Amino acid sequence: MTTALEADLLAAHGRGDKAALVTLYQAAATQAPDAPSRAFFLTHAMVFALELGHPAAAAIKADLIAMGCDTP
Repeated sequence: MTTALEADLLAAHGRGDKAALVTLYQAAATQAPDAPSRAFFLTHAMVFALELGHPAAAAIKADLIAMGCDTP
């Protein structure tokens, strides 16, 4: 994960900007070096997406299912 992305995540947490956190954790997942790290970031994105009723929740869940980290 890039330092810019880390800074953006910290800033979004500081602001309590859950919508930004969904997007940022998804971005972090795409940069993850391995499957466990990707699942970690997607799980965080999913938590915030569910809290907000965010439209990305279904796609994040599908990604986690495809990875074997969630059930249909």
